[in-house]
Amino acid sequence: MESGEKVNRKNPHNLELTFLQLVLMGKLLIDYFLEKIKLIRDRRINVKNAKEKLMWSIALPGFGQYLNGKLFKGTVFIFLEFLINVQSNFNEVIILSFHGEIEKAIAHADYQWLMFYPCLYFFAMWDAFKDAGGGKEKNSFLPFVFSAYFVTVGCIYSSNLRIFGILFGPVWLPMLFVIPGLAVGFIILKLIK
Repeated sequence: MESGEKVNRKNPHNLELTFLQLVLMGKLLIDYFLEKIKLIRDRRINVKNAKEKLMWSIALPGFGQYLNGKLFKGTVFIFLEFLINVQSNFNEVIILSFHGEIEKAIAHADYQWLMFYPCLYFFAMWDAFKDAGGGKEKNSFLPFVFSAYFVTVGCIYSSNLRIFGILFGPVWLPMLFVIPGLAVGFIILKLIK
């Protein structure tokens, strides 16, 4: 260091960025992320794995749409899933159900909100599957639709329906009702072919 130079203690490397440089760096970052999003969309066209998109949509409604490059639709599904989940106390209901506290789960469930969940869930699954190239056969939506119907009915009766004396509650009974929903959907699909 030369004798006449002052050391900037706050910025010892003398790195000073102007406002314009910060704006340019921000623009570069935005351009970088937009390019990454474009690559994801382009990759979607090349990799159409409908079953993968279906599985991600089962994990969380909206994820399948994101993988299909449908960012707006995916965001709407995720928003609706969170809204219904929070308003219906669904996470608390799931935790209580897993701990075997079915009566408490029933008491915590807001059924007015929980009733929306099956249709949203199965429609998001169908939509992700269809957008990824699945479900090309005529009426292939029927197993999804009947699953949504049956799960909704399971939800309706989950507070008092006992099977073999067991009260399954608002998580397990609707999940059990997926089985007859799929069966009816596939049987009708087979009959009308």
